[in-house]
Amino acid sequence: MTSGRTDWLILRAVRWVMFGLLVVLLSAMSGVIGFTIGGGGEEGPSTGSTSRSQGEPDFGILNEVYDIIREDFVAQDSVDPELLREGAIDGTLAALDDAHTMYIDPETYSLGVDIITGQFEGIGARVEQDPVSGEIVILAPFRDSPADKAGIRAGDVVLEVDGDSTAGWTVSQAVRRIRGTQGSQVALRVRHESGETEDITITRAVVTVPTVFTRELQDAEGNPVQDIAYVELQQMSEETVGALRDVIRDIEEKGYKGLIIDLRRNPGGGLEATVKIADLFLESGIILVQVDKEGNETVERAEGGGEGEDIPLVVLVGKGSASGAEVMAAALRDNGRAVLIGTTTFGKGTVNHLRQLSDGGAIYISIARWLTPNREQIEGIGLSPDIELEPTEEDIELGRDVQLFAAIDHLRQAIQATVP
Repeated sequence: MTSGRTDWLILRAVRWVMFGLLVVLLSAMSGVIGFTIGGGGEEGPSTGSTSRSQGEPDFGILNEVYDIIREDFVAQDSVDPELLREGAIDGTLAALDDAHTMYIDPETYSLGVDIITGQFEGIGARVEQDPVSGEIVILAPFRDSPADKAGIRAGDVVLEVDGDSTAGWTVSQAVRRIRGTQGSQVALRVRHESGETEDITITRAVVTVPTVFTRELQDAEGNPVQDIAYVELQQMSEETVGALRDVIRDIEEKGYKGLIIDLRRNPGGGLEATVKIADLFLESGIILVQVDKEGNETVERAEGGGEGEDIPLVVLVGKGSASGAEVMAAALRDNGRAVLIGTTTFGKGTVNHLRQLSDGGAIYISIARWLTPNREQIEGIGLSPDIELEPTEEDIELGRDVQLFAAIDHLRQAIQATVP
C-alpha cells in the first residue's frame, strides 16, 4: 500500500467521508425508501456547528421575515413554523444547484435500515434527484422488492405520490412520503423512460437490503449457458467484497471461462468497498481520481493480486448504475478489463459527507468530485457504454433481457478469439 493511499484511508476514517450514496446502513437517508438507523457503538457523523467568519452574511434576516409573516400574512391558518423553517433550509441548499446536497430532517434521520438485520420497511427502491430537471427519479428497485414486483423500473420519474405532485420536492421529502410501515399502500404515478405514464399502487413490506445475486444463465434461444458465470451487484459494501470473492472462487472451481457483472440496479455505496471490489479484477492501473474543493487531486490505484484479475469480463450498465457502480465500471473499462453493454448510467460523481445538526437532523453535502481513470467527468453526464443497447417495451413485457443476451454473445466471441 502506498503512503498516499494510507493517508487517504486515514482521512476517510477520521472524517467519515462516504462516496456516492452512503453505505447500506446510512444510504437510506439519501434515497432508500423506508429508512431507520439504530444500534450503539457506531461512529456518528461529524457535527455541523461552525463559527461565522467576519464579512459573511447575517442570516438573522430570516428571523425578521418569519416575524413579519406571523404578524402580517393574511392566511395565518396556513402558517406552519416547521414547514417554513425546512423551506428556508431547503431553499438555501437548492441555491447551490447540487442535487446531492440535501437536508435530512430529524424524523427521517431517525428512521432507517436496521443495523443488525439490514432490513427496513418500505417499497424497496432508491431514489435520487435528476441534477438537470430536478425530478425525483428511481435509481433502482431492489430485486424482488415490492417496487420491483409492482413494475417500478430504474429511470422512472416519480410524478405524484398519493395524488400529490412531486414538482419542487427534495429527495428527503420524497422519502418521507413514499416510505411507510409493512402492509400499508402508496400510490405512485411514474413516467417510464419510454415516455409512458403509469399509476402503480405498491403495498409496503419488510425489505432485506441485498448485496450479491447469482443465477444460472440461458441464451437467447433458451439454451443453458455453461461456460459463463453471472453475478449481480446491487450495492457496494464490505459484505459485497467478501461475497464477490466467494463467487470468483466458485467460478474457478467450476471452470467458467468468463464472467458477466450486472450493475444495472447498483446505486453505489462506500468508497473503500468500491475500490476493493474494482481491485479484485485489476492487476494495476488507476481506479479513480478525486478532486476536492481546492482542486487537490487524490488518486486511487489498484494494488494487484485480486482473485479475478484473469477472468474475461463484460459489465452491464444502465440508468440504475450510479456512483460507486459508475466508478467500478469506468475503472474496468479504462484499464482494458471489460466492455460495457447497456445504456448510459445515471451520472452521480460526487463524494458526500454527512454532518449532523443540532436539531437532530443532518446535512448530506457534496465535498468533492471524482473522475474516471481517463479523467472523464461523470457528474450529470454518466458513462456511455461501449455497446449501447436499449430494450424495447416488448422486450420488457416479455421478460427478454437483450442486454444480457448481447453480453453472453460478446463474451463468447472474446473468449473464442483468445483460444490459440
